[in-house]
Amino acid sequence: MARKDAPPRWDRKMQQRLARGEAAALGELYDRFASLVHGLAHRVLGDEKAADTLTREVFAHLWEHPETYDPKKGPLRTWVAGVTHRLAVDRLRASETAALPRGGGSVAELERKVRRASVAARADYIVHSMPAPLRAALDLAYFQRRDYRQTAVDLGVTEEEARRRLRLGLQLLSTAHDAATPPGHGGAV
Repeated sequence: MARKDAPPRWDRKMQQRLARGEAAALGELYDRFASLVHGLAHRVLGDEKAADTLTREVFAHLWEHPETYDPKKGPLRTWVAGVTHRLAVDRLRASETAALPRGGGSVAELERKVRRASVAARADYIVHSMPAPLRAALDLAYFQRRDYRQTAVDLGVTEEEARRRLRLGLQLLSTAHDAATPPGHGGAV
């Protein structure tokens, strides 16, 4: 499995390879980020077939517009997630807006649905991007219902370290709801 924390050098080289039109670079990018893209798309759209379609569209966009990635603004992974998020939200808005005239709800309901999907996708991205020790602590505490003492024992760390990891993990997760924009760059897709 590819490392999640790709070095910035790899990010720049990948962008250069994509800009030169190297098909192998697109394959490598796909191998590294397809599960991230599909997972985020599925989280926002709630549909496997739509997520499959959007995954193809995201990689087509990355292939056609590698110049929109700016290594100074963050890792390639974050850019890929941001592109995915923006395209998925656009797709959700379009499909839900089309349903409005047929009695599919109000514009306010649509925006609430989009916001919930956006926050959920951002939370998923944060959890999958956080360091493994923080993710493991959160998994034990919240999904396996361990208190910080049990978490410390299970992880083989001190209680203070378990509390620190949980606090940091929760602080990262709290940004999912507070963020006005999805993970990635604030620029246009």
